[in-house]
Amino acid sequence: MQLPRSQRHILHSLKTRGPQSVRILSRQLEMTTMGVRHHLADLNELGLAHQMPAERQHRGRPVSLWKLTDKGHAWFPNSGAALARELIQVADLCWGDDGVERLVEERTGRVEQRYREAMRGPDDDLHEKVGHLVNLRSADGYMAGVRLLPDGWLLVQNHCPIQACAENCPHFCKSEQDMFQQLLGAGASVERTDHLLAGDRRCAWRIRRVAAAVEKAA
Repeated sequence: MQLPRSQRHILHSLKTRGPQSVRILSRQLEMTTMGVRHHLADLNELGLAHQMPAERQHRGRPVSLWKLTDKGHAWFPNSGAALARELIQVADLCWGDDGVERLVEERTGRVEQRYREAMRGPDDDLHEKVGHLVNLRSADGYMAGVRLLPDGWLLVQNHCPIQACAENCPHFCKSEQDMFQQLLGAGASVERTDHLLAGDRRCAWRIRRVAAAVEKAA
């Protein structure tokens, strides 16, 4: 589906930042509120975005937020969803769950090796490792980002190009977190905070230095 540039920017903003008001979208995209409303009306008609019921804020009048629909999320690349589902089903039929798990582990191992080669640097520089990991995930289509927390970092993936596979095979999600842990090393703890398949709008992990690493650095 071909969309005007401004509407693509709105979809990208709703995908990466979650539900937002017209005013916030206007500021982010440097558009007039009238222009944003016009584009949102078109996206609503196409079934890509819809307006949520107004919610009362701490101050002022209730604010209506806009969010992506399921069709809106599906507008982003999904790496051949139908084919992926079929291949997982065939693999399960031929080799069973153990075979599918080995298949996922082999695929994850290859990704991990590719990332490890790109992340070569000081073993104790966790901040740099997290930055490299975010860039690599974004390059692979995960629309990744990172937020600095008081006790570490929040690694966010706003899109999952292999969601169709993960929906049919939970091994993908587990192997993904295991891969992050291996890449960041024993000096880091990786804890999932958001899960797309659990109904959240994204996947996210809290990354912190483990006590032993903190004491060693001190």
